[in-house]
This record gives sequence, structure tokens and C-alpha cells, in this order.
Amino acid sequence: MAEKTRYSDEELAEFKELILEKLDKAKKDFELLKSAITQSESNDTQDTSPTFKVLEEGAATLSKEESGKLAQRQQKFIQHLQAALIRIENKTYGICRETGKLISKERLRAVPHATLSIDAKQKQK
Repeated sequence: MAEKTRYSDEELAEFKELILEKLDKAKKDFELLKSAITQSESNDTQDTSPTFKVLEEGAATLSKEESGKLAQRQQKFIQHLQAALIRIENKTYGICRETGKLISKERLRAVPHATLSIDAKQKQK
């Protein structure tokens, strides 16, 4: 039997559902990170004693920086998931961009936005 060159429409629909679930969660997480950065829903240092104010401001700045980095990573993840949805629509999803062979279902379930098979990814290192 010939080797499959692409996933069936049913398989693509299964992956699309998985990606949409992850995308929904990722967008919610991104919004939480954005609100943490703007601190729209938290207490400020105005209600604390001056002794701790300097320490809290330093911690708040560090926390904002960390949240900013996490938000950037989350935004990139969202973009990768959206690109995967486009590949599903184009019926090119799950095809390794290095080898042209199908990426294993196990890998795609674990990393639904993957564009490289495990072999191709290991060769990059």
C-alpha cells in the first residue's frame, strides 16, 4: 500500500477541534496576562505602609516584566495555532516542511502546531 501523503478530511477535522480548544484556552490565558500587566483588577501599593512600598513596587515591576514575557510567548503560540488552522484549510496540515512526510499523530496531538517531524526536529539541533 502506498504511503499516505496527507491526512484525511476526518483526521483534519479531529485536529481542527483540538487546535480550536487550545486556541480558546490560549486566548483566555493571554487576556489574563494582559490584565496582570495593566493591573486593572488588583490592588496598588497606595494602601500599604511606606516601609513596604519600595519592595512592593520592585516586585510589581519584576512581575510585570515576567507577565510581559509570558504574554509575548502566549501571543506567539496563538499565532502558531492560527497558522495550523490555515494549513488544515489548505489540507497541508501535518506534513513535515523538511521531509515532506506526514508528522506522526502522536506528535501533532502533543504539539498541534508542529511543522517538523521528530526526525527533522532532532536534525536541527
